[in-house]
Amino acid sequence: MTATTTTVATGTAPHRRGTTTPPRRWPLARHGLILAQRALVKTRRNPGELVDAVILPVVFLVLFVYLFGGAVAGSTHEYLQYLFPGILVLTTVLTGQVATGLSIVQDMKKGVFDRFRSMPVPRAAMLLGSVLADAVRYVIALAVLFGVGYALGFRVETGLLPALAACGLAIVLGFSLCWLTVLVAVLLRDEIMVSTVGFLLPFPLVFGTGMAAPVETMPGWLQAWAEVNPVSRAIEASQGLLLDGPVAGPATATLLWSAAFLAVFGTAAVVAYRRVV
Repeated sequence: MTATTTTVATGTAPHRRGTTTPPRRWPLARHGLILAQRALVKTRRNPGELVDAVILPVVFLVLFVYLFGGAVAGSTHEYLQYLFPGILVLTTVLTGQVATGLSIVQDMKKGVFDRFRSMPVPRAAMLLGSVLADAVRYVIALAVLFGVGYALGFRVETGLLPALAACGLAIVLGFSLCWLTVLVAVLLRDEIMVSTVGFLLPFPLVFGTGMAAPVETMPGWLQAWAEVNPVSRAIEASQGLLLDGPVAGPATATLLWSAAFLAVFGTAAVVAYRRVV
């Protein structure tokens, strides 16, 4: 009688032996989002990692338009319309490569991941959090790119929803390719090597396409590479979504390539991380 009265007075439920707290669902996604927030806090404290990735695509856009616009398209405005969809894809491919790899290497060297191992956190969540933070960086970089593009005279010829779809498709491709840098970071654990790979990776992928000039004007060997280059399909889809052209085929190919990159590089990065850490 006394125990019952005390329970009612305090408002607490009686303790029952043998009961356990049910596990929360989706631990990988939940912990990945928490660690992504941590990565964004680090970016806020060190904005230089984001500024480089945001400014470089804008520099490419301005230089290409005013250096080659007259020669390639006859006018800077026409060339800007042609070039912008390719720079859109370049932005997402370039933005997350270096920052994510460097962040992972630094955390591994400082023992941050070792401390996480003592917690009930899936190991893959540590890598996933760093990559998910790139999605926010992609949005910021694309917003800046569209702002500069509109200031220079670029105009979307389709509509808001197709433009958002072009951004989403580019983000998906950048997210999947980012896992290659994660794999390099886990295997090499060296800032210089990660920076080199992350900076050089976009160039053969993006510039070996029809981004800056029609593929027909290129040498035969470069045309062959552009035909099999998965980024070519992403640029074609972006052109179709922004400027009204074929979309279904290039977009489907881009999604399939992105799924393949994520399956191969993502799995390899997680397996290598588990072996190293």
